[in-house]
Amino acid sequence: MSRVTDGAAPQRLRLRLRVARIALYGVLVLAAFGFLVPLVAMLFTSLKTMPEILGMAPFEGSTILSPPRAMSLDAWGAAWSGACIAVDCQGLKGYFWNSIVLCLVSVAISVSVGAVNGYALTKWRFRYDNVVFVLFLFSCFIPLQIVLIPAARLLGLVGLAGTMSGLIAVHVLYGIAFTTLFFRNFYVAIPDELIRCARIDGAGFWSIFLFVVVPISGPIAVVSIIWQFTSIWNDFLFGASFSGPGSRPLMVALNNLVNTSTGTKAYNVDMAAAMIAALPTMLVYIAAGRFFVRGLMAGAVKG
Repeated sequence: MSRVTDGAAPQRLRLRLRVARIALYGVLVLAAFGFLVPLVAMLFTSLKTMPEILGMAPFEGSTILSPPRAMSLDAWGAAWSGACIAVDCQGLKGYFWNSIVLCLVSVAISVSVGAVNGYALTKWRFRYDNVVFVLFLFSCFIPLQIVLIPAARLLGLVGLAGTMSGLIAVHVLYGIAFTTLFFRNFYVAIPDELIRCARIDGAGFWSIFLFVVVPISGPIAVVSIIWQFTSIWNDFLFGASFSGPGSRPLMVALNNLVNTSTGTKAYNVDMAAAMIAALPTMLVYIAAGRFFVRGLMAGAVKG
C-alpha cells in the first residue's frame, strides 16, 4: 500500500506542474495578444486606403482589425515625404534624421561620461565621493518639467536656444545621471585587486580605464545605450521646448502631424507615421533586448 502511495505522489506533482505551466503559458499568450492587438490595428490601418477605413463602397463591413483588401503603401509615402506637417509639407524624413543625429551624439557623450564617472566613483576613491554619488542619484529623480525654465534661460545666455547643439546638451546633461548610476553599480562588482594590480604595474587612471575596465563593460554599456536611445528618441517635452524650426526631432513632428486637421482626417497617414516613429526603438529592443536584461542582472550583483 505504501509503495502505491509513494509512486502516486510524484505523478500528482508532475501533473500539478504541467497544469501550472499550461496556465502560465495561457496567461502569457493572452497578455501578448492584448499588447499586439493595437499594433496589428495600426499596421492594418496604415496599409488601407481612406475609403476602406471609412467603410465606403466597395469596402462595406471593414473593421479596424480587418486585413486590408486593397493594400497600399501610399500612406507610408505621404507620412515619410509628402504629408503636410503643421505649416510645412516636408514629411517626417527631415525630422527622422534630426532624431538620428540627436540620439547618436547624445548617447555617445552621455554613455562615455557616465562610464568615466562610474569608474571614478568606485575605483578611485576621493574625498566626499559618496556625496557626489548621492547628488547624481538625486538628479535621477528630478522631474523634467522642473528643469525647463532654467535650461531655457541657460541655453539663451550661451546662444544655443533653438539649436540642435542646445538640444543635445540638455539630453546629455540629464542622461549623465542615469548612465553614471548604471556604470557605478556595475563597476562595484569588479574586484579591487584587479585595479590594484594594474596600479602596481604602473598603469594610471586612463590606462586602467581604457585597457582594463572598458573591455569588460560591454553588458552595462548595452544597458546604458538602449536606455538613453529610447529615452531620447521617445522624448517630446525637451524637443518641443528647446528645438527650433531646423532642429525639431521626430516626436514633435509626429505630434504636429496627428494634430493637423486639413479636411478629412487621414488615419492611415497618422498610423503610418506612428509606425515609422516606433520602428527604430522596436528594432533596438529586438536586436539587443536579451543583452539589456543580462546587463541589468550583471549590475545587480553588488552595490
